[in-house]
Amino acid sequence: MFIAAAAIAVSASAQPRTTITANKAGDNIYVGISGGAVTGLKNNMKNMNLTDKKNAFSVFTPQFGVRVGKNFTTVFGLALDANVYFNALKKTSEFRTSKTFVQGLDVDLLGTANLMNLFAGYKGQPRFFEIIALGGFGWTHGFNIYTPNPINRALNIPSSPIKKVNAINSKVALDFALNLGEKKAWQVYIEPALVYELMGWGNGVSAGKFQYNVNQASFSLKAGVNYKFGTSNGTHNFAVEQLRDQAEIDALNAKINAAKAEADAAKADAAAKNAKIAELQKALNDCMNKPAAAAVVKQERANLQPSVIFKQGKSVVERSQEANLEMIAKYMKNNKDAKIKISGYASPEGSKELNQKLSEKRAEACKNILVKKYKIAADRLQTEGLGATDKLFDEVEFNRVALFNDVTK
Repeated sequence: MFIAAAAIAVSASAQPRTTITANKAGDNIYVGISGGAVTGLKNNMKNMNLTDKKNAFSVFTPQFGVRVGKNFTTVFGLALDANVYFNALKKTSEFRTSKTFVQGLDVDLLGTANLMNLFAGYKGQPRFFEIIALGGFGWTHGFNIYTPNPINRALNIPSSPIKKVNAINSKVALDFALNLGEKKAWQVYIEPALVYELMGWGNGVSAGKFQYNVNQASFSLKAGVNYKFGTSNGTHNFAVEQLRDQAEIDALNAKINAAKAEADAAKADAAAKNAKIAELQKALNDCMNKPAAAAVVKQERANLQPSVIFKQGKSVVERSQEANLEMIAKYMKNNKDAKIKISGYASPEGSKELNQKLSEKRAEACKNILVKKYKIAADRLQTEGLGATDKLFDEVEFNRVALFNDVTK
């Protein structure tokens, strides 16, 4: 645990410029299995007084382990390590191990510190090769352990077993790890470790003081593989925030401001166009609501002075206007070859179609009086309706008129 505490302190100062993306509680969890062997250190083996007196590494106890861990930072983590030990020692005259196939087990809570990330920083994904320090405390339990007894040894009496052996232990280790796979989700490691039995007891009797003693220690060597589950950032590991420097931020802000200015200009241009459209629409509406004024297709100045004026919307020749028709009839009788064109007009009030028909009827009304009343030959009279106009006379009502032209001149 002291390694974990040191890792926290150093990592806080070692990576001030590294910003890791936010992680959820379930991120950066891994599970693994391991296998290896453990043996007592040399002095401890001497105390065992085995008949086969070899060095400390002559006798190994096989072990199998399971590990569940979580990395809280790119440096610091915690792991729960459980191991099972199998009976492999041969029986001797003074010592033999458990009578059962499983000799013992232990459970350790370990702090972890990634030394590569601690001293060299985290670059966004795990390195291919890493060294990880582990340290912590745990509990060990042994089954039916036989121990040498000096009195029994002298009397050549077999030792009685301590049926339940328990101990508080402390473990320190180094993992030499390889991160494999495209996403670095798999980790394979070799782990040498020292395990100290700090204080043990069996059959209710304490077996030693709480202390780190090499004679109460064993050496473990195992190989393992871990699988790191996927995280909320889309990977199987920590991800580094893509930070931008101030110059890049200023450049992006400048682009944003330019885009805003361009958008404002486009908005102002659109507003101006909309205002122009509204103005034109209003003019169109005003024009459509205004009484239609038909343009005169052809306007001829009359070469005969008399003219016939009509009332608004009427095509009947008033009695007061017949004197002018009488003057036209007298002119045609005095000029036997003369042919007259009668042009009818209307003032601008009303629709174009109505004014066109009204102008034609006014010309016909004049012709009918000349033919019927004054006996002028019909083939000497030509009529046309020229629709509405306000161009003949300044007074609007004067434009409701029929004019006469001698087409032979």
